[in-house]
Amino acid sequence: MKTKTLKKDKVNIITLGCSKNMVDSEVLSGQLLANEIDVVHENSKKDHNIVVVNTCGFIDKAKEESINTILEQVELKNRGRLEKVYVTGCLSERYRGDLESEIPGVDAWFGTMELPLILKKFDADYKAELIGERLLATPTHYAYLKIAEGCNRTCSFCAIPLMRGGHVSRPIEQLVAEAEKLVNSGVKEIMLIAQELTYYGLDLYKQRRLADLLRALANVKGLEWIRLHYAYPHKFPMEVLDVMNEFPNICNYIDMPLQHAADNMLKSMKRQITRAEMEELVTAIREKVPGICLRTTLITGYPGETLEDVEELKTFLEKMRFDRVGVFTYSHEEGTSAYDLEDNIPAEEKERRAQDIMEVQQEISLEKNQEKVGKVFRVIVDKKESGRYLARTEFDSVEVDNEVIINTSKRLKPGDFVNVRITKAYDYDLEGELV
Repeated sequence: MKTKTLKKDKVNIITLGCSKNMVDSEVLSGQLLANEIDVVHENSKKDHNIVVVNTCGFIDKAKEESINTILEQVELKNRGRLEKVYVTGCLSERYRGDLESEIPGVDAWFGTMELPLILKKFDADYKAELIGERLLATPTHYAYLKIAEGCNRTCSFCAIPLMRGGHVSRPIEQLVAEAEKLVNSGVKEIMLIAQELTYYGLDLYKQRRLADLLRALANVKGLEWIRLHYAYPHKFPMEVLDVMNEFPNICNYIDMPLQHAADNMLKSMKRQITRAEMEELVTAIREKVPGICLRTTLITGYPGETLEDVEELKTFLEKMRFDRVGVFTYSHEEGTSAYDLEDNIPAEEKERRAQDIMEVQQEISLEKNQEKVGKVFRVIVDKKESGRYLARTEFDSVEVDNEVIINTSKRLKPGDFVNVRITKAYDYDLEGELV
């Protein structure tokens, strides 16, 4: 027993949920390393004695995955394979009281903003001077940059403000310094994330400053690609598009979740926008940045959604022809204003509607991909798998979008940029040869 207590701690961080959570885990890792504590992400060697589970509490499926992961780790602890299990993140923030009594095997629970308290458990200090120091959980050639925390919107279906609080922007200088550190460590592509990018700066500078932030980041030497995730359509700052046109290293790509197209749904969802206004916005964005890739996400099965509403969503997709679409089924979340509505659509029907929507998009995606055959694109190489390379164009983000399959005997490395002529198109992927 004595030798065991003398063994140096090794911490494994398991991250569930979104890229914003991943950044939090990377920051925690950076702080632990600075305090000379051995730390890894998703450790496959299983040679750690402490686990931190960073949970997601966004929708039912995510909550279930988080709880199952916690239970697995507690079971390992009960079998003597682990000494401590700590839990942090959104699920912990939202349900800490219930979870403490239901899963007593967890050694401590922390909310989303309690990094210094987690560090205290390791007799470690929070080092403020380490802003931007992270142990990346992503491959070394790309990273996420969280430009703000929380959200001020009141969308009826969303529990994020309950778990993350109001919108808090990070200063431009701090973000530029962090981007420089990332680039110096080998990062070529940075993905800007926040609950809502377009609100950036309002709290801090009393005006929207996303365009200014982009301009500052675009001037970071060695930063090849900057990508925008999670723009909110209401009061979208059009000056962002001018900066996009000005700098070749800002990808012609915007991820803008629209959630629905039927006006009655948009109103109930408290989206502050109508279908006509969304169509106008999409048209204006495409006019300003020809060839831009627009990604959106939609929700099916929201309370009161009729089959006519679903049909309207389909005609909206057919008309607007988005490049990328993701569909979620509605999750009834306590504490949200939609929770007062009756969750009146069965789970199977929600899934069927989501499937219907995706079939419409699948066709659009294939047609758009077929238009790319014969054209040459600059791509970033992500990895080698089954003897071929997987890469992405500037129109594709990590994990959620299309990939370009490259068959070549030439040796490529992750993070390499190469030119590829597209030879084949599939529903969601492309195939090409090196030029």
